Parts: sequence; C-alpha cells; structure tokens
Amino acid sequence: MTNTRTREILSVSELNAAARQLLEGAFALIWVEGELSNVSQPGSGHLYFTLKDGAGQIRGAMFRNRNQLLRFKPIAGSQVLVRGRVSLYEPRGDYQLIVEHMEEAGEGALRKAFDALRLKLSVEGLFDLSRKRPLPDYPVSVGIITSPTGAALRDILSVLQRRFPALPVVVYPVTVQGQEAAPSIVAALAQANRDPRCEVLIVTRGGGSLEDLWAFNEEIVARAIVASQIPVISAVGHETDITIADFAADVRAPTPSAAAELVSPDRVALSARLQQDIVRLRTAMRRRLNDTENQIHWLSGRLSQQHPLSRLQQRGQRLDELEGRLHQAQRRHLQELNARLAANHFRLQPQSPMKRLALYTMRLDRVRQSLQGATAARLAGTRERLAGLARTLEATSPLATLGRGYAILLDRHGQAIREPAQAPPGSEIEARLARGRLRCRILSDHEEAPTD
Repeated sequence: MTNTRTREILSVSELNAAARQLLEGAFALIWVEGELSNVSQPGSGHLYFTLKDGAGQIRGAMFRNRNQLLRFKPIAGSQVLVRGRVSLYEPRGDYQLIVEHMEEAGEGALRKAFDALRLKLSVEGLFDLSRKRPLPDYPVSVGIITSPTGAALRDILSVLQRRFPALPVVVYPVTVQGQEAAPSIVAALAQANRDPRCEVLIVTRGGGSLEDLWAFNEEIVARAIVASQIPVISAVGHETDITIADFAADVRAPTPSAAAELVSPDRVALSARLQQDIVRLRTAMRRRLNDTENQIHWLSGRLSQQHPLSRLQQRGQRLDELEGRLHQAQRRHLQELNARLAANHFRLQPQSPMKRLALYTMRLDRVRQSLQGATAARLAGTRERLAGLARTLEATSPLATLGRGYAILLDRHGQAIREPAQAPPGSEIEARLARGRLRCRILSDHEEAPTD
C-alpha cells in the first residue's frame, strides 16, 4: 500500500489557482484575432463571448469599464482583433481570455501602420513640445480646413456665432475621406499659408471609424501641418479619436466645437474686461491731469518768483529800506553831535574863553562840513551803485532785448535754438516775442561760413 503521507495532494480550487497563476505568468498582453460567437451582455454590463477560428476556440470576457470604450457593437460572426491576457476562471476551471481592447479586424493593419508612423515622426522630433506655437489671443481671422457640407463646419460656425460673431472666417473646402482626402488637405494648408488673412487654422472633420479618419493619419498631412507658418488646431472626430494630425498640430481640440472655443474670445467676458479697462483708464487720466495741473501751478509760482521784473522790484524795495536806515543813522549821529556840543558848551561857558570858543566854533564847522560831505558822498556812491545794478539788470534782462524786436527761438522740447542744425527744414519751432508767441515751420536753412 502506498503511503499517502508522502504524496502532495491538491484540492480542485488549489489546482485551478495554480493553473491560473501559471497561465497569467507565462503570457503578457497578447493580440488575438478571431470570430465572435455566443456573445452575451447580462445586467452587470460585462461582455462575455467565444473567440474562434477554423480549428479552435477560447472563452473571452470584457468587463464593463473596458467595453464602454468600444466604438462598435460586437455581434456574433464579427471578425475582431482583441488585446488581453490569458487567465483561468477558477470556479469552473475554464480557460479564458480577459480582453482589455477590441477592434474590428479590418482595423488591425491600419492600427499597425498608425503606430509605426507615429513612432517614426516622433523620433524625427515632429511632435516635440518645443516646436508647438501658442495660439493668438485675439485672431484677426480664422481659417477652417474641412468639408463644406460636414457637421463639423456647422458646429464651429454655431459656436463662433454665439461667442464672437464679429470674427471673420475663411473656409478652405477639402475632401475629408477617401484617396483624394490627404492631397486635398495638404493643398488647402498650402493655400491658407499663402493667404495673409488668417492667423490660426482649424483642421477638422466629424467622427468615424479608423478607416474613415485615415486621411488625417497620412504622413504628408502630418508634415504639411508641421511646415505650416500659421498655428494649426487639429479637431478630428470625437474626443476618443486620436490621429497623427493631433500629434503634429500645435494644439489638439477634442471636438470641432472645442476648437471654435479655443480661437474665439467670449464676447461677454471681453465686454466686462473692456469696461474695467475703461474705468481704470479714466481714473489714470484724472490722476495724470491733476498731477499735471499741480505741476503747472508750481512752475508758475517759481516763474513768478524768478522773473527779472520781480527781482528788480525786490532790489528796489531793499534799496528803499537801506536809504531809510541811512537817514535814520544820520539823524541819530547829528543828534549825538549836537548833544556833545551842548555839553561842551555848558562846560566851557563858565570859563568863556573867546579865542578857544572861536577855535572850537571853527573846528565844529569843519567837522560839520566834513560830516555833511562824507554823508553826501556816501549817499551819492550808494545811488551810483544802485544805478549801475539797475543798468546791469536791464542789460541782462531778456525782456529789454525782446522789446527791441528780437525773439527767442525754441525747439519742440523748449530748448533754445543757437544754430541751424537744431531746426532742420520741415521742423516746427516757437518764437517767443516781447508780447506773445509764434509757431513757425522751417522752410530752409543757411549756415554762414565762419569769419576769421
């Protein structure tokens, strides 16, 4: 009898778990092509089916969070290409395929071509973010490259009419599906770049299958978008549709309507911003005018203080003050002399020496005459100096010069003009006269040769 203690005995569930781990570890994500059969979708939303070919079959499951992304309805008899991982359903021991992506088998070759072209152009740097150009905030005009009868054009025009109806639109009609679509789009891009009206371009069409959208996966279209001198927005298909044109464009919009919103300002928000700018501008203008008015008042005050006539009046007032002080000093001095004379006379009166009195009288007369002469000479000298100062002021005052018919010429910066080079022909100057000003235009100039 065999000893059961030396045997490794597995339960059914342990065997199935080990088999599942073995299968999942041996196979990574794989692509499988086959025909659908036994397709069912219960209330849970999960999709169950059998994938078969002429010699075999395998059960498959695609959970709800993945099959919601399908762009077609799987039905029995459809030839499909799926990507998934091999697993085993342990409760029943069923070998199965857990599918993450499913597409119609006809798209398989196109998908491979798509991936190959995307890799090639990415390696060349055509998709680098560094070459992407920003869109203008307020474009002068928008160019739309699309079918003139498609829903994409109607959606874009509807959004533009709602957001900013004043924005001009130039439509470049093209074929968006079929063999002629790619050359048509390339030609339209070239035409738009020769047209000076547009500042941004939208390349767009409505949704469809991978084959329907294939014109926007052509290499010539991608290179034409990259070569465009005008920023390009790609808005091809629905939000889930990705094309080579999306990678090549400066900006990808998920839908045509979203592209229209990207290029058009919101007139309501723009109007509110404009009102705010107007208020700020008015406030700044009032502040600037107040500052300028205060500066003018201050400069006028300084000009009045430094005007030659004002300074002459101040000097005259100062002279009158000095003359009054001089007269007061003379009177005080004479009073002091008279007081001293009276005191001396009082002291000498008792002695009454006639000779000495006569001598003192003569000396007193000489002193009085000398004092009066010195006073007169000092006053005359002071008046002479004052007259000289007045003549100097009058000689240096520009008012006297202007009064004789001369004028002061000023350039547009208020600087005095001293030579013809400061006022070339055609420039405007200002002539300041004794009374009033003239604005003049220089017709010609003539600079005299310097004399020896």
